Amino acid sequence: MTSHQNTQTMKPATAAKKLGVYLEATPAEFQEGVVSRGELNALQADPPEWLRELRRNGPHPRPVVAAKLGVSISGLARGGITEALTTEQIEALKKDLPEWLQKERATQAEVRKETVRIKEKNAERDDQSRS
Repeated sequence: MTSHQNTQTMKPATAAKKLGVYLEATPAEFQEGVVSRGELNALQADPPEWLRELRRNGPHPRPVVAAKLGVSISGLARGGITEALTTEQIEALKKDLPEWLQKERATQAEVRKETVRIKEKNAERDDQSRS
């Protein structure tokens, strides 16, 4: 009996998401093909110039933009940011620090504090239940 191993592939959108890049900014051959797990691993281990350039200068997908600005994806939408941004545009927003960005950063900080508080409370409760 021989084992036949299928190559696991993914759509370009999935691969772009895993690579943290904006699909529409990738080369046409990347957008039009399928990406195997091995190809994805190779792109991550030794990124070609186009991938390094996208990661460095963008345009970046919204999850990356949100992380760079220190806000949630929902916060981006509330701030009117619905498209991919370049690193230059992100830096300009950080410098200008519009009111919506200040508010969303404060909201995100509160969410993080609350998450830590809940985690600590649950850990304390688990410790008490073991005693």
